[in-house]
Amino acid sequence: MTRHDQISPSAAQNDRPAGLHTVEKIGGTSMSRSDELLGGLFIGDREEEALYNRVFVVSAYGGITDLLLEAKKSGAPGVYALFANADHDHGWSEALNVVARAMSEAHNKVLEESADIRAAEDFVRERIEGARSCLIDLQRLCSYGHFQLDEHMMTIRELLSGLGEAHSAFVTATLLRRHGVNARFVDLTGWRDESQPDLDERLDRGFEDIDLARELPIVTGYAQCREGLMREFDRGYSEVTFSRLAARTRAREAIVHKEFHLSSADPKVVGAEAVRKLGLTNYDVADQLSNLGMEAIHPSAAKTLRQAGIPLRVTNAFEPSDPGTLIDAEYGGATRVEMVTGLPVLSLEVFEQDMVGVKGYDARILEALTRHKVRIVSKSSNANTVTHYVDASLKLVKRAQSDIAASCPSARVRARKMALVSAIGRNLEGLSVARRSLQALEAAKVPVLALQDNGRAVDVQLLVPAERQDDAIRALHHELIERAEAEGPAADAPAPEAGSVAAPATLRSVA
Repeated sequence: MTRHDQISPSAAQNDRPAGLHTVEKIGGTSMSRSDELLGGLFIGDREEEALYNRVFVVSAYGGITDLLLEAKKSGAPGVYALFANADHDHGWSEALNVVARAMSEAHNKVLEESADIRAAEDFVRERIEGARSCLIDLQRLCSYGHFQLDEHMMTIRELLSGLGEAHSAFVTATLLRRHGVNARFVDLTGWRDESQPDLDERLDRGFEDIDLARELPIVTGYAQCREGLMREFDRGYSEVTFSRLAARTRAREAIVHKEFHLSSADPKVVGAEAVRKLGLTNYDVADQLSNLGMEAIHPSAAKTLRQAGIPLRVTNAFEPSDPGTLIDAEYGGATRVEMVTGLPVLSLEVFEQDMVGVKGYDARILEALTRHKVRIVSKSSNANTVTHYVDASLKLVKRAQSDIAASCPSARVRARKMALVSAIGRNLEGLSVARRSLQALEAAKVPVLALQDNGRAVDVQLLVPAERQDDAIRALHHELIERAEAEGPAADAPAPEAGSVAAPATLRSVA
């Protein structure tokens, strides 16, 4: 494949014809089951040319990035967090040993040939010891007053993060070659690379001599570049790499392989027998899901694909024959509720009797929330009250609350726990979702604290007591999806087969 011109994926490259290939991403949990993927997603019943014209962007094996950085859920410190809090001790160095052992355990589960295992052990040793030497040298350098460790921490975070993806990509390519596939390890991590290319240049260099018709690239989810993916996207970087690569190479389709289907609700909440696979939806719905913490794909990655005109497919990695859910850029569609989901939030309410007619209150509130990096999920206001529903720790919200109280001394500021439950669909026009939702929650004896009905007819949001979130989801799913299906399915086409391409708000408070 020839090297592409150095241009933005949102510029003239969109005029080039789409390629024959797909770009596909596999998450860490699925990667840990590579032995199962081998007989299905990677090879299955494919032979010869059917094995190719696919590009796989892989995450680190499950749990490895937690050990390298910090645990995503519990916050338990990994190598990065220990190094950031260390003065002269080397507690982080033992944590690096733990990472090496975890990597060894991971590849010993999927590799069988002793030569392949030795190659993987050598790879891990070279990367781990190289990172260790770098951290020791940096710690020694920063013991002098002229050098500040804080200035280098983001670079260290990027260095450590890339170790996990490099390992899984190397092992996967090794595994596939052992099974007769002409797989190539594509390392975008910039290991021992003294240049500082931007992301497009990094991708171009990685693919400049690859023949997609005869090779199967296994690509690291982390890409080192001048922009610094961790700085803006933190641990969402692999989906950004994936989407930019799809846009850069003009893929026919971008595919995200998960451990589950994109469904109408969490099966753990409503029951596996009650959920429905979405099949077909659009980027508008994907954005609403991201806003509620249920990312089909990172919002920035979705934006890249949407602007490049590349459809996204979300599949179950362990059901390769199922086409999954196709997400395209088409607006509207069948009138139906497609998903019910929820998110615990904190309601930050600012009441000021003299706010009416006075400008600036909202700006001061937003400034405080931005300063403390509080993520806003939704918002409402009336003459003398502005309420933000936020996804953040109580500690962060308390800090923002103090700042708001200081800048608005006569205001009453309070925070309380709630849950935001949302019914989402491409086209909710004429379905009376708000009315039916209120009736369903009343029947389930779930108090409704507030209701937001979006005029664009893509979602309806209800605020309920935090402890009743699952009850509300079950009640809404039963009314808006299960009952609606029993009354008669909406006219809609099934998701196209994998590889094909599918052709202002109002608020009513009821608190």
